[in-house]
Amino acid sequence: MTVARIDARFAALKAEGRPGLVVFVTAGDPDLETSFEVIRALPAAGADVIEIGMPFTDPMADGPAIQAAGLRALANGQTLAKTLGLVRRFRETDQATPLVLMGYYNPIYSYGVPRFLTDAKAAGIDGLIVVDLPTEEDPELCLPALEQDIAFIRLATPTTDDKRLPTVLRHTSGFVYYVSINGITGSAAPDCNAVAAAVARLKRHTELPVAVGFGIRTPEQAAEIGGNADAAVVGSAVVSMIGEAAAEGLTGKPLADRISAFVATLAAGVRGAKRSAA
Repeated sequence: MTVARIDARFAALKAEGRPGLVVFVTAGDPDLETSFEVIRALPAAGADVIEIGMPFTDPMADGPAIQAAGLRALANGQTLAKTLGLVRRFRETDQATPLVLMGYYNPIYSYGVPRFLTDAKAAGIDGLIVVDLPTEEDPELCLPALEQDIAFIRLATPTTDDKRLPTVLRHTSGFVYYVSINGITGSAAPDCNAVAAAVARLKRHTELPVAVGFGIRTPEQAAEIGGNADAAVVGSAVVSMIGEAAAEGLTGKPLADRISAFVATLAAGVRGAKRSAA
């Protein structure tokens, strides 16, 4: 079961008594080979779970950094098939790190849902986050994914009230992704007190791990969030650094080394978090 990798990782984190670090990068950014080098290096740098963004032309929930990353990738010919190929290459040397595809439904729909799920499972994908498919559309992708033992990870937000929350959580598996701010990715810093209260509320409704993302850019923020959640998710800060390095002309392993050094500081922050969550 592919879901087992996610479950095993969060069980190991719980046994270690520490939160995890989830790192998001966009597939094919700034080019396919460099993207592979970055993703391959993330586990050694301290990433416990890797989210791989599927580039899309209309990423409505993403801020400027991730939008730009998607455009760079698409300009270099990135496709969903190539993204799955990247995952297969990663799995040749790493069978332990959970990999989650994150993005929008359109590329999956265009690829064909049954074919996509078959290919994603064969490649080694553990979970999906599809931000524009509400629970009312679960038969489209969520339920078929669960039948293939691929986790379907839901987003909960500050506006998800107690009446809506059970519906959101009904078919959620792997972990719950709590969006710490209202707005697009990378647009503001999270309020740690508000996050602590939100995570506590979520845990009254589910036994799944809760990962918190949007707006975490520094090791200190990652540590603060990690003190109240099962994992901190960092995306825009990493993607921004990839864009800056690419603009300087870095590619391949030199770019990956720069990203790894930054991720290592985030991992150190998370590992030093003072836990206050159950």
